[in-house]
Order: sequence, then structure tokens, then C-alpha cells
Amino acid sequence: MELSGVQIAYLLVVVFLFFLAIIDLWVGVSNDAVNFIGSAVGCRAAKFKHVLLVAVAGVFIGAAFSNGMMEVARSGVFNPGAVVFSEVMVIFLAVMVSDVFLLDLFNSLGLPTSTTVSLVFELLGAAFIVAVIKTFTGDGETGIVELLNTDKALVMIISIFLSVAVAFVFGLVVQWLSRLLFTFHYKRNMGGKIGLFSGVAVTSIVYFMLIKGLKGTTIIP
Repeated sequence: MELSGVQIAYLLVVVFLFFLAIIDLWVGVSNDAVNFIGSAVGCRAAKFKHVLLVAVAGVFIGAAFSNGMMEVARSGVFNPGAVVFSEVMVIFLAVMVSDVFLLDLFNSLGLPTSTTVSLVFELLGAAFIVAVIKTFTGDGETGIVELLNTDKALVMIISIFLSVAVAFVFGLVVQWLSRLLFTFHYKRNMGGKIGLFSGVAVTSIVYFMLIKGLKGTTIIP
């Protein structure tokens, strides 16, 4: 069966997306690994090779058990029923190219960024531009509101900004309390108080990782 010119063009785009996915995986994992080991290396919590091993294990487990990002890419930002195949290819091609350049730029400059947040806003930007073009060219009956999944997109954007604010406030309060309790008389508080504080901290972290982190993954209903 002979392929037409359009089919060959789409096939080349798919192959190009496959290579972009490999490059994006490389720079994305590099960014996540740097976020993992930055504070540990800075405070010399362990030997560098041990920190790298923990980072490798963390990135691998997170990538193997997470499945929420695929749902966001499929229908979290735009409505798949409102776009045709060619428009989906344009959206994903723009997302992959911009993500590779963005993450590589941030990694080269040593600036912190989130791969998940980058993908969400790249999907939102690409889908918004496609919706604007469809609206002003009259190509189809759908508009910006119908094409974009505004409810989910708004929830994700608000959650991202709220998570930064909540983490900053609670981190500030916990750090202030810990310094107030232990910094000035740490030798006197090395017994029960610091053990109780450490127990609460470790329990909170484990609860967040196991109960909240694994909920909804492929291995836990």
C-alpha cells in the first residue's frame, strides 16, 4: 500500500516526536535528579555517590508508578473531541520542542524548575494558540471555551500557585519553631524533645510519600 504525501509527512512528525521524547526524557530526568540531590550535596548529608544512588532510585520509582501526567496530556488541558488529528500533532510537537529547549536552558543556567509544571503550561499555551487560530479563521464550530478544558486547567494553575504559597508559609513556621526549640539549647534538648520532633517529621514525610503519593497509581487502586 503506497503512502500519500500527507501520510509520509505525519509519519516523519511521529518519528521526530519519538526522538524528541528521548531527548526530553534525558533533560527531564537530569532536572529531576538535580532537584533531588541539590540540598543533599550542598549540606553534605552523605557521599556524592550515595546521594546519586538515592536520586536514581527516586526518579525511577516515580517514573514507573506515576500515571497522572498522561491523563493531563490527554484531556486535562484541552478537549480531545474538539480537535482533529493534525491539530493534536501540532500541539504535541510544540510542547515537545519547547520543553526540550526550556529544560535544557534551565539546566545549563543552574536554575530550578519543575518538569510537570513546564509540561502543563506548555500544553495550555499550545492548546490556547490552536484555539485562537481556529476561532479567528473560522475553521470549525468550536471556540476557545469549547476547545480548552477551562475547569481542569484553572484548577491545576491555582493548585500550582497555592502549593508554592502553602509550602513557603508552613516551611517558614516549622523552621522558626525548630530553631526556637533546639538551636540555642540543643545539647539540653537532645533527648525526648528532639526525638518527638523528629518522629513527627518522619511520620509526616512517610505519610505524604506512601498514602498521598501512591494513591491512584497503577499498583494501588
